[in-house]
Amino acid sequence: MALARHVDPDTLMQELHDHPSKAHKHHFQTKTATSSVTPYSSRYASQQEISKFIIPQQGAPADAVHQMLKDELDLDGRPNLNLASFVGTYMEREAEQLVIENLAKNMSDADEYPAMMAMHARCVSIISHLWGVQKGETAVGSATVGSSEAIHLGGLAMKRRWQEKRDKEGKDKSKPNILMGSNAQVALEKFARYFEVEARILDVSEKSLYRLDPELVKKNIDENTIGVFVILGSTYTGHYEPVEEISNILDEYEKKTGIDIPIHVDAASGGFIAPFTHAKAGGRKWYVTPLYPDPPPPHHNKLTTSFDGRNFQLPRVKSINTSGHKFGLVYAGVGWIIWRDESYLPSYLKFELHYLGGTEESYTLNFSRPGAQIIAQYYNLIHLGFEGYRNIMENCMSNARLLSKALEKTGWYICVSDIHRRKGQHVYQGPEEIEYGNEGETSADYNAGLPVVAFRLSDDFQKDYSH
Repeated sequence: MALARHVDPDTLMQELHDHPSKAHKHHFQTKTATSSVTPYSSRYASQQEISKFIIPQQGAPADAVHQMLKDELDLDGRPNLNLASFVGTYMEREAEQLVIENLAKNMSDADEYPAMMAMHARCVSIISHLWGVQKGETAVGSATVGSSEAIHLGGLAMKRRWQEKRDKEGKDKSKPNILMGSNAQVALEKFARYFEVEARILDVSEKSLYRLDPELVKKNIDENTIGVFVILGSTYTGHYEPVEEISNILDEYEKKTGIDIPIHVDAASGGFIAPFTHAKAGGRKWYVTPLYPDPPPPHHNKLTTSFDGRNFQLPRVKSINTSGHKFGLVYAGVGWIIWRDESYLPSYLKFELHYLGGTEESYTLNFSRPGAQIIAQYYNLIHLGFEGYRNIMENCMSNARLLSKALEKTGWYICVSDIHRRKGQHVYQGPEEIEYGNEGETSADYNAGLPVVAFRLSDDFQKDYSH
């Protein structure tokens, strides 16, 4: 067998880099090239290197650039295999076609695209009804780039209402604070930092079921609290936080002190799950019948549903946000925020824009943004309907329960999430207690939450394999 010697790759690359031909580099075709040269050959047919970090003096053929970018992007993971994301990675062919056909439409140009804006208004109305908008109130809302922007808008509205009240009372307004759990997504902390509000981040624990602890809420609210962020679906464990219990605490506090502290519900994920699943949000106030009872009456078109005490049925909940690009099943780029009534959105924050041919009332953190995702959201709402969304969400919950039970059945893992445990049971009972469920059961038989499987190594496993 022939002898072989090792190769120093650094030396090799330097030698190739210094070689006069530079044939190893990405190149584009020269002006003298014929059109029959393929994208692959064109990158090697020229002696001129393609620039990566500064704009090149000369351009390159479209086919060559397309092929090289396509090849480089092959190093990315496939979106439909991305289990590390809450963001949608699949839409139907018809929805994708609508997105492509409307890529050039700008949400800021309302007068130029009135049909798109009408769809935006319909989405706001539909979502308001899903979240239990109350009689006598006029819900108002907007699409956003995502839940991060929506959370900032909701928090800013709470801060402004608090400032206006302090001004009327002649009190200091220099030290606003807001409460949230340590399980909060970073967007909530960003709001506090960017808009100069003290973030009172309260510990979550096994005792509090990994949710915002109501007892800590009691100890941390004061006259400078502009509001409480309550999460309907933790991204860490999937738990729904006890909105109703926290609302009751704030009710009692107002009775004692006269201080009215609002709630903003961050339902980035749960806003499109709780209204549709049989488990709802797990509270006591889900008493409204589903959109379409079984069997549905002829021509039934009732648009009333809500999610049990986590929505606008609770007067203290002033605003709710969600991500259309999560369980709203749209590609990245759309969120929603709704205020229960337009009186809770301070007029100071609204801008009346006389631009691009008309007058538009706006409350956003940016101006131009794509409109295609709004169209895609409306497509999903009318294509899937209530039952379509329910079937999808129930299937997600079923899959998450099965995986959770399979993990715990091994004895090696304990799930921190608890949507696979019977309703009201939150403690791990051991692998021998695992039941794989019965035919016909739904999420209503289990704890409410997101279809999230969060787990750790079991105590027995760590003891047996301490190394």
